[in-house]
Amino acid sequence: QVQLVESGGGLVQAGGSLRLSCAASGRTFSLYAMGWFRQAPGKEREFVAVISRIATSTYYADSVKGRFAISRDNAKNTVYLQMNTLKPEDTAVYYCAAALDAGTPSRTYSYNTWGQGTQVTVSS
Repeated sequence: QVQLVESGGGLVQAGGSLRLSCAASGRTFSLYAMGWFRQAPGKEREFVAVISRIATSTYYADSVKGRFAISRDNAKNTVYLQMNTLKPEDTAVYYCAAALDAGTPSRTYSYNTWGQGTQVTVSS
């Protein structure tokens, strides 16, 4: 089982960009689909993006499509989330997660390992 550590969060003005990273421990990183989720205060955790095991497929929430890009480097055991044209409604704690799945799952119950989260705050 992998362990996940996110980094790269922070405070940014609306229209700006951030790049989140998620480093995974262990030797089996390429067996996992990797997802990003976020949770705003008082709201449920929601799906943001997912990338398949060897990056052949990606899937995005409609709210971030065209602005966010997920990628992975299996040699570095790392998954990334490039966030562009950020909006105040993107403010949340962002979590990366790992799923032993050959596809691109978007449900939280598909994921068995989660990072601790990184705060992203977008000011207007």
